[in-house]
Amino acid sequence: MAFELPALKYSFDALEPHIDTKTMQIHHGKHHAGYTNNLNNAIKDTPLEGLSIEEILKNLDMNNTAVRNNGGGYFNHNLFWNILSPNGGGVPSGDLAEAIDLSFGSFDEFKSIFSKAAGTRFGSGWAWLCVHPNGKLEICSTANQDNPLMQGIGCGGRPILALDVWEHAYYLNYQNRRPDYIAGFFNVIDWSIVSELFKK
Repeated sequence: MAFELPALKYSFDALEPHIDTKTMQIHHGKHHAGYTNNLNNAIKDTPLEGLSIEEILKNLDMNNTAVRNNGGGYFNHNLFWNILSPNGGGVPSGDLAEAIDLSFGSFDEFKSIFSKAAGTRFGSGWAWLCVHPNGKLEICSTANQDNPLMQGIGCGGRPILALDVWEHAYYLNYQNRRPDYIAGFFNVIDWSIVSELFKK
């Protein structure tokens, strides 16, 4: 079965003013749709057809640039939309909050390290919060559409929070002010979803 572009759980304007309507329309309807279509074309009539996106990425030949770029783009955006909410923001609670404190010292320190990872990623890429099997959390960033599921990118664990820092994710509203976009992101994170992903 071909991969499908997932519907958003909220309207295109729901994340205003932090993520603007026009960016959402183009980002989801053009960029993510493009990755989805290109991924389906890249795996058609190959042994990868019929596998889950996680299975594809975990065992990926990193020289297969079509699947690396488009499979990464498909997975990364799925996670990104899922952890956003118009009712987001605030701070996490429960087990995730404890894990953040244990791994980074405090939520404020986590926020600072994550923001630096997102802000200093040169060019296009992503910032991640990942959980390891022992419950330890890790913050890292990857270039382009790479993600922590892929091997050999220097970023491990299972991703539970993602921030897209490609210019198409913010430039209409923020232009070159990536730090303002990163700050706005924290106002739309759905920590209940991130907590569910942490517990899986």
